Amino acid sequence: MESIWVEYAWTLLILIGLEGLLSADNALVLAVIAKHLPEEQKKRAINYGILFAFIFRFGALFAISFIATVWQVQAIGAAYLIYLGLKNILSREKEEEETSSTSKGKGFWPTVAKIGAADLVFAIDSILAAVALALALPNSPLPNFGGMDGGKFLVVIIAGISGLVLIKYAATWFVKLLDKRPSLETTAYLIVAWVGVKLAVITVSHEKVGWLDPHFAHGLGWTVVFWTVLLSIAAGGWFLSGRHLSKQSSGESYENTGY
Repeated sequence: MESIWVEYAWTLLILIGLEGLLSADNALVLAVIAKHLPEEQKKRAINYGILFAFIFRFGALFAISFIATVWQVQAIGAAYLIYLGLKNILSREKEEEETSSTSKGKGFWPTVAKIGAADLVFAIDSILAAVALALALPNSPLPNFGGMDGGKFLVVIIAGISGLVLIKYAATWFVKLLDKRPSLETTAYLIVAWVGVKLAVITVSHEKVGWLDPHFAHGLGWTVVFWTVLLSIAAGGWFLSGRHLSKQSSGESYENTGY
């Protein structure tokens, strides 16, 4: 029996790390979507976003069986994230020419609605990832909760709460970071689109869709590919945004010296 709890503890640690990475993505997207708002409205939008993240993730926890079995929910989430990511990447140059605070559809409440939709999809992705790991654990002596083994449900709950705490602190940090490295916005939306691809793979691996093997979406091979690409996007975006800033700083210094 003790070996079971050791396995549970190890899985929980892995899940907390995983939730941390997914929460960082969520927080970065939240910061990017609210970026164009005036400072006071930006803080309010971020607070709404964190509130939505709490509500949707806890809601997703109690709708695990629905999310895991209805592939249409996963497909809609995948389509939304891919659309959101690609739309903002492709239209960024046009948006930069507009006045962000007065652009059509860029007001406070439309921004809050956009944040809420993104939070909802990230909640689905987060819970699916957590459940995939938790279901691999042996059954515990705890009673079932919501159609799931009590021990497994508890692991998912603790990991989810850890992720929510990280979102709260990461969102504020990302807002400041985007002011210093504005080109990270493209990186953020690339990550959004890639997470959408991940949800799409989960969808086509669903037993009722059957385009891919049901175990493929949570298998070692695809997991390694997904995280390798995601971390490469994040690292590449960070270094490229740094180069951009260096060039910009060099140009300003030349202007200041009269060259």
